[in-house]
Amino acid sequence: MKILIVGTGYVGTTTGLIFCEMGHRVTGLDLDECKIQALQAGKLHFYEPGLGDLLTKHAAAQNIYFTKRTKEAVEENDVIFICVGTPQNSDGGADLSYVKNVAEAIGKYMNNYKIIVTKSTVPVGTAELVTNWIKKSQEDLIPFDVVSNPEFLREGSAVQDALNPDRIVIGATSEKARSIMKELYKDFHCPIVETNPKASEMIKYAANSFLAMKISFINELARLCDELNINVNDVSRGIGLDQRIGPLFLRAGMGYGGSCFPKDVNALIQTAKENGQPLSILESVVKVNAEQPLYLMEKIKDALGGNLKNKTIGVFGVAFKANTDDTRESASLKLIEHLLAEEAEIRAHDPIVKMEKEHQFRTIEETVTGADAVVICTDWDEYKNLDWASLKSLMKQTYLFDFCNMVDKEKVKSIGFQYMGVANH
Repeated sequence: MKILIVGTGYVGTTTGLIFCEMGHRVTGLDLDECKIQALQAGKLHFYEPGLGDLLTKHAAAQNIYFTKRTKEAVEENDVIFICVGTPQNSDGGADLSYVKNVAEAIGKYMNNYKIIVTKSTVPVGTAELVTNWIKKSQEDLIPFDVVSNPEFLREGSAVQDALNPDRIVIGATSEKARSIMKELYKDFHCPIVETNPKASEMIKYAANSFLAMKISFINELARLCDELNINVNDVSRGIGLDQRIGPLFLRAGMGYGGSCFPKDVNALIQTAKENGQPLSILESVVKVNAEQPLYLMEKIKDALGGNLKNKTIGVFGVAFKANTDDTRESASLKLIEHLLAEEAEIRAHDPIVKMEKEHQFRTIEETVTGADAVVICTDWDEYKNLDWASLKSLMKQTYLFDFCNMVDKEKVKSIGFQYMGVANH
């Protein structure tokens, strides 16, 4: 099939290249000249393991083409995926202005039957809005169908997730559209959930919100475990072996961040409020997550004598999680803000992320030199098996705060570090 991907960000670029892998011809449309030029040159404008190789492969084979020309792109393709951003509004809801702009352009330039697919994460009822926006922009009444087909990609493992999905959700009201979408995904071996657009849109928000809930649950439980001198890792394993619960997203740490969980949870809360059915559990999830960096900062402050002024803190990891350069809603950055507010001196390191030169250091050794404490905020593999004995010799004091619970605590304690994890007793 000839597929148009509107929006060449993280979701759009990944989706387009995976369809190339499935043998389809793909056009990537974006109005951002810098993004288009980078992709045309075979360069990603974000970091995602393995995706650059797919871009090189399919650009060379001319399976994918990137353009700014909206009219030609709409006219020449049969299935159009909307993959633009839906940032958070001031009230917590999703801003659909980019989606609306795309829908209106599709309506204006549509020349024959098309399937328009909302891949962007959008509130319940958006498929209906997209349908109306397209109809209002049409000069001639050309038939089309709007389908909801949410993505379930994890930053850092998007290629693997896209090639081997847990499930594919198709929300459609037209049998024709449903059949074409199933044909599009025929080479994927996973359950296909066939439903209507509203249910499909809800599935995406519900999935992300439930995972965020697991993270906040284990982080709040870890605070109680701290008071009771219990290793929360043992608790996580003990409950995670229950198949009804499962082990994933039960790792105590800094809290959730990134481009999806924070805005998706808030958007679902806002939808609930607008419909008179508040989701108090999710409201608590947001509260716990917002408190987590401050709670962890207080642990640092207490350990260092109650005053962080002029204390030098080495921060390992700025991205919200490993294997990505995404710092949106990063708990690490929030912790850094709290530390700076306490007048601490910050020396930060991240293998991929670039931040203010004032605080970022190129090597791990430079980062810890003269530090009173090191704080591990992102679970990059680089931080798991460091030469802690050598690093200790560079530090002023030997406090190690492992907020990812990822290092061998007994080993670093034997070296002489004063170790503290997240309820890692």
